[in-house]
Amino acid sequence: MTKASALPEAAQEKIAREVLESVELLTRLRADVEVGIRELEGGLGEELHMSDVIKEARNTYGRS
Repeated sequence: MTKASALPEAAQEKIAREVLESVELLTRLRADVEVGIRELEGGLGEELHMSDVIKEARNTYGRS
């Protein structure tokens, strides 16, 4: 915090926005994980095949 307070105000604001975005992302991810855990505990899980997971990820994100 000391280092950040020594920066120009514009840089401090940029850092603050980036931190808030990261916190929001982590909050959404935590909520998604909690939903997944409840589903698994409720018996709604199904077996995954890693080759299918990788294929889907590559299709979604365009990597080969």
